[in-house]
Amino acid sequence: MAKKQKRWIYSPRKPVPPHIPEDMQMEVTKKTNALIDTFLKLKNLQPPPENPQFNYIIDISGKWYRSYFYFCSRYCCPGPNALSPTFEARFTRLQYAGNGRFNLAYMRYTGQWWEVYRGLTLDECLARIREEPLFHP
Repeated sequence: MAKKQKRWIYSPRKPVPPHIPEDMQMEVTKKTNALIDTFLKLKNLQPPPENPQFNYIIDISGKWYRSYFYFCSRYCCPGPNALSPTFEARFTRLQYAGNGRFNLAYMRYTGQWWEVYRGLTLDECLARIREEPLFHP
């Protein structure tokens, strides 16, 4: 059997994400927290069931990680076989694209992010999140 030849291939570096200005971060945090408090929590938080058997949402929040802002839901695990009493799941992601624009994605059932909209302003992103159930927990 012949040996396989080693080959060199070009592997370019990933592009560096744009730096998020501090005032933009503050504006995103303020507006997304308002959306979470006035819409997402009111629509998705329910009182705990009488005899809980399945996981249920107990809180919705948002947080930054690098150039991404994530909408997160915290679930309660009521069963005696639960590995932990709560866990967190991210369901919507805003990625800063530069020049005050964002890419909007949701978490698919496969565990991968699916980018639906590109180059939207913050207000357009928040309107899409409010209108489309795809971006709800």
